Amino acid sequence: MKKITGDAPEARSADVLAENVECLKALFPEAFTEGKIDFEILKQLLGAVLDQREEKYGLNWHGKRQARQLALTPSTGTLRPCPEESVDWDATRNLMIEGDNLEVLKLLQKSYAGKVKLIYIDPPYNTGKDFIYPDNYRDNIRNYLELTGQVDSENRKLSSNTEASGRFHTDWLSMMYPRLKLARNLLRSDGVLFVSVDDHEVAGLRSLCDEVFGEENFFGTLIWQHSIQPKGYSGKLSVHHNFILCYQRGNDFTLASLDRTEDHNKNYSNPDNDPNGPWRPGDVRNALYRPNLIYKIMTPSGQTITPPPKGWRWSQETLQSKIHSGEIIFSDDETKIIRKIYLNTLEGRTPETILFGKDVGTTRDAASEIKRHFDGLVPFDTPKPLDLLRHLVKLSGAMDEDVVVDFFAGSGTTGESVWRHNLSTKHLLRWILVQLPEPLDPNNRDQKTASESCEKLGKPHNIAELTKERLRRAGQRIKGENPMLSGDLGFRVFKLDTSNIRAWNPGYENLEQALRDSVNHLKADRSEQDILYELLLKLGLDLCVPIETRMIAGKSVHLIGTGTLITCLDERINREEVEPLANGIAQWQSELAPAGDTTVVFRDSAFADDVAKTNLTAILQQHGLGNVRSI
Repeated sequence: MKKITGDAPEARSADVLAENVECLKALFPEAFTEGKIDFEILKQLLGAVLDQREEKYGLNWHGKRQARQLALTPSTGTLRPCPEESVDWDATRNLMIEGDNLEVLKLLQKSYAGKVKLIYIDPPYNTGKDFIYPDNYRDNIRNYLELTGQVDSENRKLSSNTEASGRFHTDWLSMMYPRLKLARNLLRSDGVLFVSVDDHEVAGLRSLCDEVFGEENFFGTLIWQHSIQPKGYSGKLSVHHNFILCYQRGNDFTLASLDRTEDHNKNYSNPDNDPNGPWRPGDVRNALYRPNLIYKIMTPSGQTITPPPKGWRWSQETLQSKIHSGEIIFSDDETKIIRKIYLNTLEGRTPETILFGKDVGTTRDAASEIKRHFDGLVPFDTPKPLDLLRHLVKLSGAMDEDVVVDFFAGSGTTGESVWRHNLSTKHLLRWILVQLPEPLDPNNRDQKTASESCEKLGKPHNIAELTKERLRRAGQRIKGENPMLSGDLGFRVFKLDTSNIRAWNPGYENLEQALRDSVNHLKADRSEQDILYELLLKLGLDLCVPIETRMIAGKSVHLIGTGTLITCLDERINREEVEPLANGIAQWQSELAPAGDTTVVFRDSAFADDVAKTNLTAILQQHGLGNVRSI
């Protein structure tokens, strides 16, 4: 029975660096000598594709190397379940996670890599007051606990990123880079990322995303008109828009078409009683120069139409067939050639890059939506309207049980938007939201309303509490508006914390205490549920996977994911209990006959002695359960 220690791979998040090295080794085994990369050989193998120029195009800044390393460093943290703060814990498949989103993204890698259809984020715009960051990134779990007031540190320093800072742009880029790297890993091959941003960082963000996703995967920039009426002048321009950058994970992504309305169809008519129905004129010219598509066209009366500079859209044979079928006609004076685009051939309309009007809402709409949930107050800065997020969900083509992620959750608009999208489409999209429980200062003018809202709710003064409350109230409102609705309006709450597994610390002043801790290396203040969900996370299972529980030989045994994982975390297993416990577990597993291997995990300190542990392992192995671990 192999023990899962604090240094074991199972106790850490996915090691992206190690996985990259293994991929490289599989492609170029001859470039490895004694387990190390020989870069000279690798350069020879890559040949002409290697760019060895000293000067090259790209985005660089002081701290980029450290930011890249942050994305590659595994997390030793965990996500602790909080059923008491959740809604419909047993049935829901939505997740609301409190924590530093960098660490949370690392922890989600094993369970959700390559499984997310849509990521939408609305990160801080770096306006000088909305971007709070810790100065020391050497221990992100420690920073998170300090930032949220869970531990004290005399050297802790938090500050706003003002334009007076010499690192105004670089700090923001260093914050975004590792998060985008990890986010890309979560997306499916047909997944898509939408990022809201304003003028402060749109140029840097575009370059950053080009590097992380590949310039070829840039899909476009949407411009959202967030206000209709002027909001005052800064002495330069009255700004009415933000940008939304769109990047695909790969070529499998297809932007969904939008529904057509009567307004969109008003340009279609049928003046010649064409049996194919209404049509509008379309272009017949080619967008790119093609010499083979440059040819003259003869009209029915014998006139000649010269080709456009870049040629026609089709070959001469195809164009003649379209003339014969009536899809292409000539003007009355036969000086022009006209293509008919039939309304009945259009499944939808191509999405536009300019977003405005009632279909996508404004910041005023967003404020009104928040007020409905918080008794007339708006405790969030610049929330996004529901219709804007619903529009992006539609564009993504998400359907069925696809996963939507927002790791700058803020007001929780993404969660409610997905619920309302499900309501109108009958889909069952799931969401994962992540929000830092950033403390709110009642003496800070910008945080006063949010802090007062927490006070009225009797909740701790931090943003994540407001995010959860908005989601609770949104779910209640939707249910009230649709009493017959049976959809998922709940969410499971998890909170970032240090691992339940205590790592060996050679710096202990008390060696006797250190040795005692090494025997039972699970932290005493952690529950069985804490340990169970860390196992799910570190073994790569969905945090909403079904869990069944049975009493076997007087012990509580959990079966996860139809038999992928079986755990018994009871604190005491005697010799006489070993045989009935092992046989009962084997019987339960055989009833399900899971397709893959089953991992069985016990609490290491539970066994009365090594004999009990050895006997239990042997019995399970006799039943074909060879992967037996202890924690």
